This record gives sequence, C-alpha cells and structure tokens, in this order.
Amino acid sequence: MKIGLFINTQYPGGVDVAARIPDLVDQVRTARDAGFRSLWFPHHWLTAPLQMLQIMPAMAFLAAEAKGMVIGPNILILSLLNPMHVAEEAATLDVLTGGNYVLGAGLGYREPEFTAFGIPLAERAARFTESIALMRKLWAGGKITHEGQFFTVRDAGISLQPARPGGPPIYVAGLVDSAVRRAARIGDAWLIANASSIQEIAPRMNTYRAALAEFGRTPLEFPIARECYVGVDRISAYAECKAALDYKYAAYKDWGMTSPLDGMAFEDFARDRFIIGDKDSVKDEILRYQAVLGVDHFIMRTDWPGLEQAKVLGSIRRLGEVFAALA
Repeated sequence: MKIGLFINTQYPGGVDVAARIPDLVDQVRTARDAGFRSLWFPHHWLTAPLQMLQIMPAMAFLAAEAKGMVIGPNILILSLLNPMHVAEEAATLDVLTGGNYVLGAGLGYREPEFTAFGIPLAERAARFTESIALMRKLWAGGKITHEGQFFTVRDAGISLQPARPGGPPIYVAGLVDSAVRRAARIGDAWLIANASSIQEIAPRMNTYRAALAEFGRTPLEFPIARECYVGVDRISAYAECKAALDYKYAAYKDWGMTSPLDGMAFEDFARDRFIIGDKDSVKDEILRYQAVLGVDHFIMRTDWPGLEQAKVLGSIRRLGEVFAALA
C-alpha cells in the first residue's frame, strides 16, 4: 500500500496567505521524510471569501520539495479548460518532476464556475471525454489533426513532449455509476472522492471492476482520497480536527454542493467517511478499507482551514509511522 498527502491550499478570509507558504513547504518536507509517496492538490475558482492558491503555480512551486514523489491535481476541473493548454502544462510538469506527474481530472459541479467560463453544465461530460482523447493524441508525439465537437487542431503538435512516452497517467474522478464507468473506459485509475462513505463506494467499486472487465482494461492502481487525522489518542484526535473539518464542509454547502454533514452528528458522519483516531485505530481503518474495497493508494488530507500547523505536522508524522508498520 502507498500513502499520499492531499495538501490544503485553502485559507479563511483575513488570513495572510503569503505568511503560510512556509507551512506548506514544511508539510511537504515532513511528508516526504515520513515515507509519503505522492502529493496532491485541490482545484477551484471563485471561492471567495475562502482564499485558495491556484493549482498550477502551487504544484510547480512545491514540486522542488517533493523530489521522488508523484504529484498531481485532485482534481483538475478539466471540463472548463482547453485541453491543448492542459496537455502543454502537463507535459511541462512531467518533465519538471522527472516523469512523476499524474493528471487527476474531473467534470466539476459548481454552477458559478461554469457560468464564468461561459460553458453550459450540460456539456461537461462531452467536453471532458473529448479533452482526454485529444490530450493523449498530443502526448503521442508529432503533429496531429483533430476535428471534434468542441476543439480543433490542424497539423500541429505540442511544444514539449512529456518525460514518459504517451504522457502522464490520467486518473478520473466520479461519484455516480456513469462517471465510474467513464473512469474505467478512458482513465488509468478511478480517483475516489473524500466525502463518499465506504457503504456508498462499495457498490461503485463493483461497477468499476465490472466495467474494467467489460472494456478489457487494467488500472495502474486503486487510489482513494480520505480526510485523515492521527492524534495521540482517539478522543483528542476528534476534538482537535472537528472545527476545521466543520468549516471545510460548510464551505462545500456555500458553494452549492449539499453538505453531507447536514443533520448529522460529526462523529456519526465521520465514522465511515473520515479516518480519525490514534495510530492503532487509524491502522485498523486503513486495513478495513483495503479489505472491503481493495484500494491500495491512500491519499490523505490532513489539514483544513484553521487547523494549527503543529497539529498538522504531528498527524503527518504519525500517519507515516502507521504506513511504515503496514509495509
């Protein structure tokens, strides 16, 4: 099993974001030294009053601290972007990281983002699928011609080829059966989102594995993103991270996404979605996810707006110890 760090690049309004950049560097260094194998970044636009570093410059900046780690978006909102632009940036990041870039991509869901980009929500799946096909053509090398529904390239090629032949892997996110089947058909892995419960994921995993067999494809791995906090003991772990996670999931509601926390006690909601506790209970939860779902790459978000840096670093170190014990 592998462990990755899903880094937090979001801050409440009024926070001096520039002053927090050294904290991000310390988190990446701490994760790398603790044996984390990958580093992942969130992506959104128009999040005010929540402040958020934009993903491409943030990834490029922190890649220097993540030597040897895979890095990538979790997730890039591909449906709103021009795939030629994404293909060029992905190739550059693949070169900068020595072939350690993975493109995690999804459809997006926030109406204000689609309105601002002038793209109907109804087009997002078709744009997404065409974008992935076009990027793979561009990464294959040479000049191409593509006449699609949304994008056109005529006898042209990208300016820099990726470090890996054929380009970086594309991990496809999705919450519903149609999206999971899409991940099996055109993605190199299905990227499971943070807030889905293990009971919600299990039937989707069955759908995914059946679709893989149908399409004759084998994923590179079975990654899953989780909110995770490892405290000195189980009771203090919940107490230390509750306020920050409450803030994070309230922000989802403000953005137009139904908050799954609505009407539920925090501990009840967290039980089958988040991995929170001391080292022993976190280890047990990781083994439960592995047994039930067959996942093998845990992408853990250990920081949320408002959580103290010392607590974040302590959780990262303890989580590294958990995975060292599982090796």
